[in-house]
Amino acid sequence: MKHFTFFGLILICLVGCKTKNIAATSTPNPIKGDTVKIANEALEYEVTIIDAGFTYWLNSRAFPRNYHSESYLESKNRFYVAEWNNRALQPMRYDPSLYEMQINYDNSVHYGYEVNYLIYNYMIYFQNTYKQKLYGFVPPR
Repeated sequence: MKHFTFFGLILICLVGCKTKNIAATSTPNPIKGDTVKIANEALEYEVTIIDAGFTYWLNSRAFPRNYHSESYLESKNRFYVAEWNNRALQPMRYDPSLYEMQINYDNSVHYGYEVNYLIYNYMIYFQNTYKQKLYGFVPPR
């Protein structure tokens, strides 16, 4: 009887500790709304922001459109993008997973309010989310 109880407990432990089978062909479900994309065919530029929390943050915490003037956004973006590109070129000094590629932002091109608004707000989101300081005061939002 003791042996039967002992083997019964061992069997229960083995069955209870079985790992879950995961199919090798399973694909992860994409997060809806994790990409913001703006394109302008006339100026031949495209802005693509891929960050899982940015769209939610933009809709819930960012200042509304037209809160800042376009010239304000352009001047802030100049500094933010310059520092971003500086860090992207120094992967040994800064985390290369944060600064994967440079941003091609030309100060002489008029991108319009929407592009500058999204770039500015992404920079604020990025700095607050990843605890980075690109330039000057970072508004806590």
